[in-house]
Amino acid sequence: MFEYIRPGDALTVVSLDRLGRSLEDLITIVGRLKRLGVGFQSLHEKLDTTTPGGIFVFHVFAALAEFIRTIIVANTNEGLAAARAAGQRLGRPPAMTPENTAYALQLLDEPGRTITSIAKLLRVSRSTLYTALPELQATKRDRGGLDDILAQLPTDARPGPPTVDRYDQLLTGPHQATGGSPNP
Repeated sequence: MFEYIRPGDALTVVSLDRLGRSLEDLITIVGRLKRLGVGFQSLHEKLDTTTPGGIFVFHVFAALAEFIRTIIVANTNEGLAAARAAGQRLGRPPAMTPENTAYALQLLDEPGRTITSIAKLLRVSRSTLYTALPELQATKRDRGGLDDILAQLPTDARPGPPTVDRYDQLLTGPHQATGGSPNP
């Protein structure tokens, strides 16, 4: 906006709180506008800084707006403190209730249940389960976990890893001594 406006223009806003968040911001912005030769108007407060009376009224309204905002913040903080003192839990409710945690542990005891399937059933993320059940990793290890699963898998019937002897012969054959290429 400051790159677009020209001397003689007037910046018009709906309300003072749309221009700045504090008295300092408002005064800084209006001061910058004044240095640029740009007027300021606020429709809600019926304010016009192109006149000396308008500048005075601007400062009064800006101070009142900051005062009201400060009162709102103070009242909000007092309400939060009172709620905490009354034992109310603030913020988003926990995804895992004690009942869900007990149910998740019960499901974990069932063979074939995975963390992913339990998370989907409880409609939470896997990380939420791990957070709610920090003993989960230790519990899985105590039950055998991955070792039991691996022991139940059939043995690998594939041949062993390939040998490279055959290829080494190609690289060390008679062509190496003569500087020839392995492919005729």
